[in-house]
Amino acid sequence: MVFTMFLLGVVYLAFLAVLYYLGANQMVMLIVIGVIAFIQYFYSDKLVLASMGAKVVSESEAPELHEIVTRLCSIANLPKPRIALINTSVPNALATGRSQKASVVAVTSGIMRQLNRSELEAVLAHELTHVKNRDAAVMTLAAFLSTVASMLVQNLFFFSGGRRDRDSGNIMVIWLVSIVVWITSFILIRALSRYREFAADKGSAIITGQPSHLISALMKISGSMARIPTQDLRKMEGANAFFIIPALSGGSISNLFSTHPSTEARIAALQRMEQAMEAP
Repeated sequence: MVFTMFLLGVVYLAFLAVLYYLGANQMVMLIVIGVIAFIQYFYSDKLVLASMGAKVVSESEAPELHEIVTRLCSIANLPKPRIALINTSVPNALATGRSQKASVVAVTSGIMRQLNRSELEAVLAHELTHVKNRDAAVMTLAAFLSTVASMLVQNLFFFSGGRRDRDSGNIMVIWLVSIVVWITSFILIRALSRYREFAADKGSAIITGQPSHLISALMKISGSMARIPTQDLRKMEGANAFFIIPALSGGSISNLFSTHPSTEARIAALQRMEQAMEAP
């Protein structure tokens, strides 16, 4: 995880150095970067929840859910996050928010029906580990300059005013460098995301003391995805990076571009942890 973040830092520093060397309009870049940073940091969680129709629920509306989260937060030494429900048959859960005190844990109505209490506790412990590790903020920061590079790839000629003078060569170089940064950072960010999922699985096992409960939950969730209507999966696909298991429509995708490790790899890691816990 540390090595991946180091590589991201190297890529981003090189990207900024090239932009500076080629004389990119620094004022425009600062304004664009500032706006993107502000939106990503303060509103990304709200946008994710709004896109899925998540509704924050009170203790009287979801007493069992609040009881579980309160107990797990006490064990994990965390402030209690807001709790939201998403009305969909897709069984899933997510955590988002820029800090431990400004976080939200959301579960779908589908996962509430699919899992028993122990499995649901394991899933919520996984999501609370994301909160404890500040994963939403880490991934937002990691993706920040990747977003800038993506924007430059798509809109650089618009920002340059369509110039065809002696600066056009520099504009083309910036565009090509942006493509390289975009692709490289995309792959590294996906790798970082996978590592953080393994870490959240480990956190769930430590908080609950029962890795087998998360194993059972992962098997139920992944096994039920094939029975979910394709249109429901497509509605949720935009938030795949946040979910405990991606809501994929169609076939599987290469591990290189996946936000999550394979379910088989996660279960194998949890089984090793369970064996270690049981060892005398």
